[in-house]
Amino acid sequence: MRLGLALPQLGPFADPRLIPGFAAEAERAGFQSLWASERVHYATRPSSPYPGGDGTPPKRMGATVDPLLVLAVAATATSSAILGTSTMSAPLHAPVHLARRLAGLEQLSGGRLIAGFGLSWSKDEYEAAGVPWHERGARLDEALDVLNALWGPDPVRHEGRFWTLPEAEFQPKPGLIPIYLGGASPAALRRAGRRGDGWLGVPLPVEPLHRVLGTINEHAAAAGRGPVPTALRINPMIQPTPTDDPATGPVEQLADYLRAVERLGVADVFLDLQFTTDTPEQLLALAGRIRSALG
Repeated sequence: MRLGLALPQLGPFADPRLIPGFAAEAERAGFQSLWASERVHYATRPSSPYPGGDGTPPKRMGATVDPLLVLAVAATATSSAILGTSTMSAPLHAPVHLARRLAGLEQLSGGRLIAGFGLSWSKDEYEAAGVPWHERGARLDEALDVLNALWGPDPVRHEGRFWTLPEAEFQPKPGLIPIYLGGASPAALRRAGRRGDGWLGVPLPVEPLHRVLGTINEHAAAAGRGPVPTALRINPMIQPTPTDDPATGPVEQLADYLRAVERLGVADVFLDLQFTTDTPEQLLALAGRIRSALG
């Protein structure tokens, strides 16, 4: 199982100048994947609850750096780490723009990119982008069709419900860009199994997670596909300064959970430590404690 980190981009980390040094140091420390998330709008009076805590979005999400800028900077500072989005809300973007930007990033990174897409929990983001909320699933499905067309053989064309591409050439073609799909609803799990190159998962307890992985792979088998790998994002609320018994405290509890999900066959886990740390130094030190606990 590869262990990775979310790159600095939120709250006090919302400064692209922090990324090169952080990404290089994380790679040197042995973290094998680096990830960026997307928030396009932070409503002060949100119309849909955040899926965690009391439903209030974390204040740190109000300041953020664009995920593809984050990954482009990280690509130039690293040589081997996987670079992924977890997640971008594909329906908020014209897929022809996504195709062009991701193709360039794949080339810049030397083929290390994972494109992770989801639907977002925020109705306000859709309103801000002028995209109907109730059509988001259908838009994601068609966006995947458009990306497949643009990255496939020329000439490319597409006529769909939401987008039409007149016959054209699209160059340069990227190499293989795996597309991972997020979400835990029945429709999202079905989509991940039938269309995704991977699933962007959430840290469910071990037994429910095992059942979800089985459901995804059942959908994959029904579509004539093999098992779908998982990348699990974890936002542990661990303080940067240890104040507990290292053998029984939250770091060791997290390490036990990571060992358990590895036994389930989870391919990637990455930690987002931006919500309990305030500097890159704190974040990397906490990441190092967790990595050491894993052994």
